[in-house]
Amino acid sequence: MLNFPNHFLLPAIPQTFFGAGSIQKLPAAILAYGKRVLIITGKRSFTTSQQWSSLSHAMEASFITWEIAHISGEPSPTQVDAIVQQFHDAHIDVVVGIGGGSALDAAKAIAGLLPHGNSVMDHLEGVGNNIPYSGISTPLIAIPTTAGTGSEASKNSVLSQRGEHGFKKSFRHDALVAKLAIIDPELLYSCPRSRIASNGMDAFVQLLESYLSKSATPFSDALAWSGLQAFAASFSPLMERFDHPCEENTSHYQAMTYASFISGITLAQVGLGSIHALASPIGAYSNMPHGEVCGTLLAVATQVNIEHLRQHSSDQALQSLYKYAQVGRLLLGQDHTTSDTQALETLSLRLEQMVEDLAMPKLSNYGICAADLQRIATHTGSLQNNPILLQTDQLIEILARRL
Repeated sequence: MLNFPNHFLLPAIPQTFFGAGSIQKLPAAILAYGKRVLIITGKRSFTTSQQWSSLSHAMEASFITWEIAHISGEPSPTQVDAIVQQFHDAHIDVVVGIGGGSALDAAKAIAGLLPHGNSVMDHLEGVGNNIPYSGISTPLIAIPTTAGTGSEASKNSVLSQRGEHGFKKSFRHDALVAKLAIIDPELLYSCPRSRIASNGMDAFVQLLESYLSKSATPFSDALAWSGLQAFAASFSPLMERFDHPCEENTSHYQAMTYASFISGITLAQVGLGSIHALASPIGAYSNMPHGEVCGTLLAVATQVNIEHLRQHSSDQALQSLYKYAQVGRLLLGQDHTTSDTQALETLSLRLEQMVEDLAMPKLSNYGICAADLQRIATHTGSLQNNPILLQTDQLIEILARRL
């Protein structure tokens, strides 16, 4: 079942090196832009790893010099602005983001602001000063060390300010897309099981919501489906065999990094749904990690969407139910002889089991209580691409079922 739109946009994606050992291409990639580098990495720094030891020697041999800035937790406008001010006059030729989604999101914003030296609040959607961005950015090389956000492939820099008046908003522009993404599955080997689990949930939700998006196209569907296939083939075996030597799981790490990368491409094309819409205020009002938000809401949000889709007979609703059924068949290895009704039931049960097996935390574990649900449900991100329009009461129902 194909739904051909009248028109659609294919956003830019980075030139990409994908595969084990790809990190070794970084020194040569840097030299394409210059020899003065700003490296943005996370609190659990890549710079303490064995990969960094060999990489830094290779950069020294190429007469590359670098500065390093660390991002602690999800990046805030304050963190980004401080790093921009520190290195605005440092004659940086290229920014290299190495780390999880937080480090890469910060790197995108910093690269975009370095030539100008102004605050990211000038451009942050919905809460900023609404000043158009010029599009002049320092070149960026993005290197993910986790498999979840797909940030290496998108133009979004998601920044958070937590607290009573908190927000989670994007600095978004085509010029922020990395010039190069280096995706090396071997960089995931040091990730703990809990990080693989929560990041995997983020990637899966991004693929699922892209596939079910009202803005989906045959092109985005093909990409999202390939990512979903990679996730289905690798995620559960990786979790089950996590304590085995890394070499035994190489193909699973490769598939997960691919699924994450594709999720970043598809979300940029067609947008996301109710889970990410709710994740925005949850991330602003609490310190619940984004992947855990996605994981904990996955099953109930899917069930609520399906329940309300079944109350409609429009072509859009029927198409969405068919897609959900396809995902159910995929996750359980069922063939086309399984009815849509059976496949939808399979999907619901499988997602519930995933949430339980991965011990995804309840919202209350992070201090969210019943009194907070109205505020969260009325301050969501965009719901325009969710397969069915959900009202505030339905959003509250999703949240309440995961308190």
